[in-house]
Amino acid sequence: MTFPPLTSFSFPTTIRFGVGSRRLLVNELAALGARRPLFVTDQGVSGLGFFGDLVTAADEAGLACAVFDGVWGNPVVSQVLAGVDVYAAHDADMVVAVGGGAAVDVAKAVALMATHDGELFDYEDEVPGARPVTTATAPIIAVPTTAGTGSEVGRSAVIGDDDTHVKRIVFGPPLLPRVVLADPEVTVGLPAPITAATGMDALTHNVEAYLARNWHPMCDGIALEGLRLVAANLARAVDVPDDLDARGGMLMGSMMGAVAFQKGLGVVHSCAHALGTVADVHHGLANAVMIDTALAFNVASVPERFDTMAAVVGCAPGADGFLNWLAELKATVGIPADLTALGVDAALGDRLVEVAVADACHANNPRPVGRSDFADLFGRAFR
Repeated sequence: MTFPPLTSFSFPTTIRFGVGSRRLLVNELAALGARRPLFVTDQGVSGLGFFGDLVTAADEAGLACAVFDGVWGNPVVSQVLAGVDVYAAHDADMVVAVGGGAAVDVAKAVALMATHDGELFDYEDEVPGARPVTTATAPIIAVPTTAGTGSEVGRSAVIGDDDTHVKRIVFGPPLLPRVVLADPEVTVGLPAPITAATGMDALTHNVEAYLARNWHPMCDGIALEGLRLVAANLARAVDVPDDLDARGGMLMGSMMGAVAFQKGLGVVHSCAHALGTVADVHHGLANAVMIDTALAFNVASVPERFDTMAAVVGCAPGADGFLNWLAELKATVGIPADLTALGVDAALGDRLVEVAVADACHANNPRPVGRSDFADLFGRAFR
């Protein structure tokens, strides 16, 4: 093997994993010196019993708590700014992110903008002249409630523009939560469609990270184990919602995917980001619908990697075996087979291509992707 002359690796934070780990929150807040935490969550989670228990436990420990639950759908800047207003009014000193990827991303952005000047997108990743995210960022503890994005172990937040809905990435190592309380029990209440869509998101992260063109053998190993965990547990988690072993496998597979994709992503995510921007499709669902169609584009460039993935999930050998397995898994967990079945208007095709071409994720795809390629992929997805 030929090694590059210099490669830097960065892996994430403290993770307390296991059933009941959420109950360590008060101890972790105390260890970080928090006195006035702001809980950032979404409108679905804020009414759940376990969330109320977390806030009550912190109150009873003598902490002054406030809650911002103004997160919904695909997060946008206005949600972040509303959270910053609550942070300032409460004179908060800490952010506790409780929820799925949207809530965690908004929480990170709140922690940033409560402590930094300027506009949120002044800190956009890989933009010339972008401002640095400093250690002044409010500390974050994350309690994930879905097994999908893995944002709880990431150093970035994906936030959309309110007007255009274009998703932009704000990045900085201080945005990584100091502690993650990964408790499979809090994911039990997820409806089957959300479990399926977020689970397919985790699967997509692992697969695309493994296929990404950048060199990172540590991420390759993590991605393959994450893929194995999702393959072994997703259908069970959808079919038997209270199976804690399956939920735990999905939660770990999700975090592993998020760690692995620091190596890069690819064409599936560029298609999904276009669907989120143009048609407001849930990100995980967009990945799930596009994954088999889009991945077929990569087979000619990395056939040996498809062989390995087929062996990992235990399906028929080769790329055909793996892609057929994906299509069957989608059907099993209730994911629409294509964009037509999803109900996306085919008249949006040109706009979808335009946004996908501009998306940064396909830069790391193992096979270069151009405008005509995206046009063909979206055309195949409208069946």
